Amino acid sequence: MVSSSYASNLEVRWCPGCGDYSILRRVQSLMGSLEPDPSSVVFVSGIGCSSRFPYYMDTYGLHGIHGRAPAIATGVKLANKALSVWVVTGDGDALSIGGNHLIHLLRRNLDINVLLFNNEIYGLTKGQYSPTSPLGKKNKTALSGVIEVPVNPLALALGASGTFIARVIDTDAKLMDEVLTLAHAHSGTSLIEIYQNCNVFNDKAFDLFSNKKLRADFSIRLEHGRPLLFGDGNRKGLRLEGLAPCVVDLEKNDVSISDLWIHDMYDKTKAYLLTQIFDRPAEVFPRPFGVFYTEDRSTYEEAFDQNDKDSKPDEDRLQGFLKGSGSWSV
Repeated sequence: MVSSSYASNLEVRWCPGCGDYSILRRVQSLMGSLEPDPSSVVFVSGIGCSSRFPYYMDTYGLHGIHGRAPAIATGVKLANKALSVWVVTGDGDALSIGGNHLIHLLRRNLDINVLLFNNEIYGLTKGQYSPTSPLGKKNKTALSGVIEVPVNPLALALGASGTFIARVIDTDAKLMDEVLTLAHAHSGTSLIEIYQNCNVFNDKAFDLFSNKKLRADFSIRLEHGRPLLFGDGNRKGLRLEGLAPCVVDLEKNDVSISDLWIHDMYDKTKAYLLTQIFDRPAEVFPRPFGVFYTEDRSTYEEAFDQNDKDSKPDEDRLQGFLKGSGSWSV
């Protein structure tokens, strides 16, 4: 059941069949256990289909301008650190015009959760290619196919010193609940990339990872401390040869489970290797889902408060500064 305290009374208006519905339902259902008081929660968005999200949450919310949700959320969090702040954004909003804002939010490590809906297309503006559209993808602004290398969102987040980096898909409610719960508990900026199907302009972009007949062979669940197994009956796995991931068949190759790559979500080097599987053909390498990396690091708010406390001058020091050698009249 969706908690009535978190579902607003507004009609949800996305295209029928859009993956946004399932994400919204999971967040509405889960928030009651994460934040019992809706008045302590703020959802901030930019521009795009996903950015209608704050209207459907019965919390505080702000529908901002294109790409600026991280900047707005930063101001909200610093103004009231007791608030639980969530940014909802899309692959175009976050990684194109909002790319710089996202990078600086990640490196500062404010205690903010970012839900990045990735459908590999501009849906709101009717089907242009986005920063995450794959090479060769044909659409309205790439009639012969996209010629730009797509942005790798999780590698970008890791390079920007993100402290919680994860990926889920809109069809896996159980994993989404698990990752959202961990992200909420994390002290710092959490980035969750959510593969979200745009059934109008980019339908079945993630079919390999959502189709019940295919997903076992083409996706892999990341579980801390457990081997990277996948395939029907977990008969396949990933192992490292030096720093090179490779796929092995446990039934055909002379390997055992003990030879496989054990996931460690606190290992940044191995997390980076996992993000690079994004650039390998899905027909060969399974796409990872779950928490790639997390670390404990002081938040921006903590440093901000201390800096503010240390830098407040007394009246004599302030007057000396204003009238000293570093001032002049015009």
